[in-house]
Amino acid sequence: MTHIFHASMLREYDIRGVVGDTLSAADAHAIGRSFATLVKRAGGKRVAVGYDGRLSSPMLEAALVEGINAAGVDALRVGLGPTPMLYYAASTEDVDGGIQITGSHNPPDYNGFKMVFQGRPFFGADIQRIGEIAAAGDWEAVDAGGEGTSESIDIVDAYVDRLVEGFAGGAFRIGWDAGNGAAGTVIEKLTARLPGEHHLLFTDIDGHFPNHHPDPTVEANLADLRKLVAEKSLDFGVAFDGDGDRIGAIDGQGRVIWGDQLLQIYAEATLQDIPGATIIADVKASQALFDRVAGMGGKPLMWKTGHSLIKAKMKETGSPLAGEMSGHIFFADRYYGYDDAPYAAVRLIEAAHKLGKSVTELRGDMPAMVNTPEMRFQVDEVRKFAIVDEVLARLTASGARVDRTDGARVMTGDGWWLLRASNTQDVLVARAEAKDEAALDRLIAAIDDQLEQSGVARGPQAAH
Repeated sequence: MTHIFHASMLREYDIRGVVGDTLSAADAHAIGRSFATLVKRAGGKRVAVGYDGRLSSPMLEAALVEGINAAGVDALRVGLGPTPMLYYAASTEDVDGGIQITGSHNPPDYNGFKMVFQGRPFFGADIQRIGEIAAAGDWEAVDAGGEGTSESIDIVDAYVDRLVEGFAGGAFRIGWDAGNGAAGTVIEKLTARLPGEHHLLFTDIDGHFPNHHPDPTVEANLADLRKLVAEKSLDFGVAFDGDGDRIGAIDGQGRVIWGDQLLQIYAEATLQDIPGATIIADVKASQALFDRVAGMGGKPLMWKTGHSLIKAKMKETGSPLAGEMSGHIFFADRYYGYDDAPYAAVRLIEAAHKLGKSVTELRGDMPAMVNTPEMRFQVDEVRKFAIVDEVLARLTASGARVDRTDGARVMTGDGWWLLRASNTQDVLVARAEAKDEAALDRLIAAIDDQLEQSGVARGPQAAH
């Protein structure tokens, strides 16, 4: 018996598809059996499994567990909750890996699988190996011990206990928007444990996402939170994506605090405790962040976009803190090094208290830069990396200042621009930042020129 996955499913950082089209219960069973095969061959015996609030998640979870058991591996089912709760189980329970069923911030009919293996990120070639094992039917058979077992545990309260362990923050008035995502119950329990005054939006977990889409990096999705903060005169507000591993925030004036700006606040607090620490951010982050970290005596490190890549780099460098523009924030200082948005909210409260300023003041202290959002352009899958190579060759020939960490990040006298190929979609990603609008226009024109030379018209942007 073999299984072939749809060609679009096996991504760089996760496995993802459209339920009823490219993703089925049979796929979930094969993923479970293939992952469990790798666990068993590495000497492991048990895998933690969790799922988000999407309508298809319980069905996929049942099939996944059947697949895990079919390889003779036990399943520890932690139930409905955010992805970081599954990471918590994989870090603290006696397991050899973990799988979260989640569609993250994608449309409601999507779903997928995020994995950890023996305490490390599972991505890239690891995910391709899942496909190879399934295609070859190279699964572990049930041995004399019989099929694996299935045990359900409730770890929500233990996870919330860990979120507030050693809390050293003050009392603020805060708005929380769970977006009907998987973190809703956790947010209710967490805010009940924190000092201050808390106003909650959309904590009922609903896979229809009836209020707004759960992606806090899209400013339109923060409208309800912004209204709440204004009406109640709150200190600040936080929002979460569909599976609770990415955070968004606004200050008391309703200004968005983007991922790289949040990282500036976290970095200042962290560097007070760990002078000279390495702080990692992805290539889409503002130059203001890297300059600020260096100015505070830290070691700024620009790295490739992708939560699995960032986590791996943190382990390699011993970095206590990292983050991405997309709102993935990673704390290895007093925590486990994975991206956990409820924990990031707790650390924002702590940082404001420690630094002795309101979140609004901390946001206001940042230099006023003008920049684009993340721009995404549809291109042919087979051309996307080649286009970036062509751009790099032209830039090198022209003598431009280029950082090649992940695509092309070009430094100019009046700012910087970035062009990189997405690892997960058939798109090119661009971003630019400058000190004023005229400079930003020049940088965008430079991006357009490079795209045009490679036969790409900027045109309508691709969906996220």
